[in-house]
Amino acid sequence: MHREQKADLVKTLHNTFEGAASVVVVHCIGLSVAESTDLRNKMRNENCYFKVTKNKITRLALKETKYQHMDEMFRGPTAIGSSKDPVMAAKILVDFAKENEKLVIIGGGLEDKPLSKTDVEALAKLPSLTDLRGKLVGMLQAPASKILRLTMEPASQVLRIISKKSQQ
Repeated sequence: MHREQKADLVKTLHNTFEGAASVVVVHCIGLSVAESTDLRNKMRNENCYFKVTKNKITRLALKETKYQHMDEMFRGPTAIGSSKDPVMAAKILVDFAKENEKLVIIGGGLEDKPLSKTDVEALAKLPSLTDLRGKLVGMLQAPASKILRLTMEPASQVLRIISKKSQQ
């Protein structure tokens, strides 16, 4: 790899770290092409990023980012999963690691906070931003629909009474 290519790769990884709400570091030893493709597709479908990395280049890219505390995690055959949703990358990688022992969660980072393997697994159990937004919209719509039902109820009672009287 030429020096310019390495510089471009460092810049790309640096931008990935800057734009990510969370990063998960994994070891992936012996993943087949099919398994790797499956994982990449799952990550891509949820707007997540997955990249097998060179440790030296990754350590250079980590400098002056909120994830510089993760420097020590990059030993051995590492890959990173990242996302703008703080939960989604962890969720996908933890689920995949449960199904496939070739992928091992090492740790990660949530903004400037380091995460251990246990922390990443706990993060994966939280609902994603999409789920939270759906719940919030449901909570906001519920009072409006209740108010509508309450305002419509007296009119429907009058209609039922008129209907019963007309049947008699």
